[in-house]
Amino acid sequence: MFNSLSGTITGKFPQKVFIDTHGIEWDITVPDTALDALPPVGSEAKVYVWMQHTDSLMNLYGFASAQDRELFFDLLKVEGIGPKAAVKIMGNISFESLSGILDSGDVDALQKVPGVGKKTAAKMILQLKGKLTLPSENQTVRSTESSNFADVISALVNMGYDRKDASLAVGAIEKRLSEDPDFASSSQQKKEELIFRHALVEMSK
Repeated sequence: MFNSLSGTITGKFPQKVFIDTHGIEWDITVPDTALDALPPVGSEAKVYVWMQHTDSLMNLYGFASAQDRELFFDLLKVEGIGPKAAVKIMGNISFESLSGILDSGDVDALQKVPGVGKKTAAKMILQLKGKLTLPSENQTVRSTESSNFADVISALVNMGYDRKDASLAVGAIEKRLSEDPDFASSSQQKKEELIFRHALVEMSK
């Protein structure tokens, strides 16, 4: 499972960026806002990614920050919004503006965002109102700490757990276990297995 790709940006196009990682050039679909946030062609960059893999297709979606990727995941929770629609929405409105519109329940304002119709706007407000908040300093630190165990978080999400809940649980478990010398000296694989087992127990309560 991918968490991010770091390499040289070799191309930037509408809703698309190419990034070369040691001779492999990745074709990544991104919101247009990410094009401005990422450095120019020829520069080194880190792109947070998510892979859509089905029997008939494989697409890689990218984001300039982990927060943008979380917004993408939140949009996917809304019935009728797929990956392409989520990318289009994100490319036409900022996180702050979208959060404000959702919190106010302004359906008319939401319908002005390209790709959002009346029914979709109503569903977005019902599903996401009050749930899109800018991360606090502590949340940002916790998210950074948990980034070493992104595969564990993804595994929990694939089992049906909420991504934010999984991220918070993994961050708390990692912090607690890091005080154990045996854990600190373990391999990455063993750490992941241990954190995964603890997370399953705690999140099933």
